Amino acid sequence: MSNASDAETDSRPEEEVITVYSDYVCPFCYLGRQSLDNFQETREVELQIDWRPFDLRSGKRNPDGSIDHDADDGKDDAYYEQARENVRRLQEQYGADEMELDLATDVDSLPAQLVSVAIREREGYERWLDFDEAVFAALWEAGRDIGSEDVLVDLATDVGVDADVVRETLADDDRRSALREQFRAASQRGVTGVPTFVYDGHAARGAVPPEQLERLVEGA
Repeated sequence: MSNASDAETDSRPEEEVITVYSDYVCPFCYLGRQSLDNFQETREVELQIDWRPFDLRSGKRNPDGSIDHDADDGKDDAYYEQARENVRRLQEQYGADEMELDLATDVDSLPAQLVSVAIREREGYERWLDFDEAVFAALWEAGRDIGSEDVLVDLATDVGVDADVVRETLADDDRRSALREQFRAASQRGVTGVPTFVYDGHAARGAVPPEQLERLVEGA
């Protein structure tokens, strides 16, 4: 026979998870998270984010992992101007008033992604989520260089993560190799751009509005 506490536990909704492929330097990933936050506000049960890192700079990386900013990626001035227009439109649509940058073409997100993965593994979901949101805010709202070890130490310690976790992670070649495997795994799953939201085998790509995320999750 179940006691009262067992009954209360059994009556709680099961945890729901949405997979999100993203890269911190993608403005549409920042805006996509704003859209997801707006959708979350309409739900009784919060969706847990299963974050999967993605490297938008993969085609411009040198063998040592650094970025060749002069490499031709096929994106001209017209492409970037259209991207800026789309960012401004979505910023207004999603109420992202704190967003200051429109593009971050010179920032390398690889260090931030390395640390983010490590924090998720070592510190758990809630602390990872705090760090993840802090990284997005640091870049897109404060214009800070999230490729800087000092900046990442500041962000990590602000959410209660020891600075040594950041330093050890950035110096760990095995972690870099493992992260590259995660990038490859995303490509093998057919992820070609970010953000990509996946729920129950269905996907939505881009900084889609909350209503589309609702259809993805609720099947409405």
